[in-house]
Amino acid sequence: MGVPTGRDGANSKIIPAPSASTDLAEGRRLRRVGLTATGGYVPDRILSNQDLEALVDTSDEWIVSRTGMRERRIVAPGEAASDLAVKAAERALEDSQLEAKDIELIIVATVTPDAICPPTACFVQEKLGVGPAAGFDISVACSGFANALSIGHNLIASGAFGNALVIGVDVLSAITDYQDRESCILFGDGAGAVVLEPEPGKGIILDHLLGIDGSGAEMIIVPAGGSRKPASHETVEAREHFLKLNGRQVFRFAVSKMREIVVELTKRNGMTVDDVDLFVPHQANLRIIESAAEKLNISEDRILVNIQKTGNTSAASIPMALDEAVRTNRLEPGNLVCTVAFGGGLSWGASLVRW
Repeated sequence: MGVPTGRDGANSKIIPAPSASTDLAEGRRLRRVGLTATGGYVPDRILSNQDLEALVDTSDEWIVSRTGMRERRIVAPGEAASDLAVKAAERALEDSQLEAKDIELIIVATVTPDAICPPTACFVQEKLGVGPAAGFDISVACSGFANALSIGHNLIASGAFGNALVIGVDVLSAITDYQDRESCILFGDGAGAVVLEPEPGKGIILDHLLGIDGSGAEMIIVPAGGSRKPASHETVEAREHFLKLNGRQVFRFAVSKMREIVVELTKRNGMTVDDVDLFVPHQANLRIIESAAEKLNISEDRILVNIQKTGNTSAASIPMALDEAVRTNRLEPGNLVCTVAFGGGLSWGASLVRW
């Protein structure tokens, strides 16, 4: 098992993934890593389809038919990514045997940090009251949590850290253009968190598959605000600090890539798609999820869908959905869970967890 590197996962070099039987230098062994707790949080404010009707030329019927979304949550004035992340982390810690002071590593996946510098992980560390700890942010758009989970998994498995708090959070309302009727209907704000430890916990992490393809970078992009095009009067007036996406191309990519990586990940672990008890997909668009499920021959009862009440929350999507699966008793001991995401980059990621 392992994580493929390069554009073509099928032809890429395979790096051994952590398992209890993998030997390392000087006789050390990689530890099995368990997902021991989950937590999720969304802001109080609801942005309904009816609210959007007052902003752009759209309708509840049009939005539901094309996305499956009925409402999404939006931050209050002054509320930032770290505020949501802390709430989700607190709920995950309440579900664990750890206190904030015990956390050794914080990984935050986000494309909407509190600030460009310092990392949002630093704000989370201070607000939670975590003791001496390491931490950093990663930015892989909607595939961010998949990458953060893989990094946390490997760092704990190697013995570098004793535990990790892995958070996916995004405040997409901060980069949503509410004058663009095609995109503004899609996005919401939220956060999800998991605690990882070198013990079984709720689920044993088995494997990950990650990838990027920069040839599709322009499909999902915030054009300005980086080093290539710093903020200026011109970029603000051109509304280049808002998220732009090519919906049709992203739809085709997402459906194809979700099918491809689920098949590849299960196959290389000696399983089939039929062995998966619950799929937890990135909640980007209900039609994408339904189309991918049809190609994979997955029945509706084996998929967790909450997009109708959350919208697309980017890196927060999967950990929020996973927390919902835990708290609504969708999982039983022995169940095989497959999370799968796609996003800007273009990027993708999937993980297998044995409950």
